[in-house]
Amino acid sequence: METRQLLNKFYDSFAHGDAHGMIECYAPQIVFEDPVFGQLHGKRAECMWQMLLENKKRKPQISYRVLIYGADTAQVAWTATYFYGKSDRKVVNQVLASFDFKDGLIVHHRDNFNLWNWSRQALGISGFLIGWTNIMERKIQNKTRALLDTYIENSL
Repeated sequence: METRQLLNKFYDSFAHGDAHGMIECYAPQIVFEDPVFGQLHGKRAECMWQMLLENKKRKPQISYRVLIYGADTAQVAWTATYFYGKSDRKVVNQVLASFDFKDGLIVHHRDNFNLWNWSRQALGISGFLIGWTNIMERKIQNKTRALLDTYIENSL
């Protein structure tokens, strides 16, 4: 599949809440990185998408624009609008994604966004006050990794 088609499949699947379609775009040795989860490898990256998209009352609204693409790399600007956590806070997250490809699949996926902007929306006052700190970044990553661990354990 051509790089542009692969990216369209990935983000169209995301917009439809189809984690399986997204995962089909990843190589088995995928490395995923973002400020909320940190770095995830292989099945953990795949399970992250499943966890995020399963059993949602409302699917996230996803829009995207492929900025640059070639046989080996690409960049995509995308925005997700969704409701987060028990308090159902509205989050509008603007992301710049970078991709590396091998054999027609994504092998490295990096989502870059402003963690402070995200944490202010998702976490409220605590995100506003300390969401920009390394301490809060580690706390967020520890919490999301623990949620992912629980999800994986319960999925087996």
